[in-house]
Amino acid sequence: MPDIIGLILWPIKWVVELILVAFHWVFTQIGLDPAAGLTWVLSIVGLTVVVRAALIPIFVRQIKNQRRMLEIAPQLKKIQDKYKGKKDQFSREAMSRETMELYKKTGTNPLSSCLPLLLQMPVFFALFQVLNGAQSGKAGVGPLNEVLAQQFGNATLFGVAPLHQSFQGAMNAHPPQVAVMIIAAVMVVLMTGSQFLTQLQIVSKNMSPETKASPQFKQQRILLYLLPFVFLFSGFAFPLGVMFYWLTSNLWTMGQQFLVIRNMPTPGSDAAKAREARLAKKGKLVQPDGATVLTVEEQPKKQPTQRVQPVSKSRAKKQAGK
Repeated sequence: MPDIIGLILWPIKWVVELILVAFHWVFTQIGLDPAAGLTWVLSIVGLTVVVRAALIPIFVRQIKNQRRMLEIAPQLKKIQDKYKGKKDQFSREAMSRETMELYKKTGTNPLSSCLPLLLQMPVFFALFQVLNGAQSGKAGVGPLNEVLAQQFGNATLFGVAPLHQSFQGAMNAHPPQVAVMIIAAVMVVLMTGSQFLTQLQIVSKNMSPETKASPQFKQQRILLYLLPFVFLFSGFAFPLGVMFYWLTSNLWTMGQQFLVIRNMPTPGSDAAKAREARLAKKGKLVQPDGATVLTVEEQPKKQPTQRVQPVSKSRAKKQAGK
């Protein structure tokens, strides 16, 4: 039976190797050691930047879909209220049918927020397999020849932590590789923390009061605290090279979301109110009727000064003598 997953990942692995080798060549040309772990880490960072840049149109589409989801939130609530307390099969099917019709009519998709993450998963697994293959010095399916594969497989971070090694692998080694375990543990914490902050950025600043009152928000809050634990425990099995990819991707997402939340916040959210305050302070906030709002800061009132009575020279000498 053919390896279906291998067949699916083959073209993705080829592209991953092409980007890795291209960045490796660039960094080698500017004087970095071709066999050094830093050179390969920077190549992985370059791979991440290329992948995330390619996903920008998907991210923009995701933002637009989130706006539409916000607009239809009142209609969704009406459907939910209509069938509230009705648990029979007919009512549940009718509620599901009306909800799907609303999604179809407005062109919204509740799963689109997961699309950038889902599209990255094949790249994630392809890089995982490329690292595993390079560990044994085998040439890849594309531009990663045997020499480069040996360099990639033997590349170490700080001279002690191989990029193909994971916390779990270092712990099971004889003797255990303590330095690798420490570096891997730090990477897992950074990866998990950045994932948590990325989700918290949205939940705390970029949601309207209506969205926060919906049942979906409560589920999202649960996922906010649940997903980091998933990454925390699964991350111990990830090779260091894969964790560098994921950490760089999380940092990209944080920066991307910061710009979106600051410049295109969800209407009614705390971020939207903060943006309106900034624009009003600069005199650039325009109301729907075309009027410009300008915030004028009150100048601090000057303290009243006591008037000094003129004093004659003789009187001034008497006061000085006292």
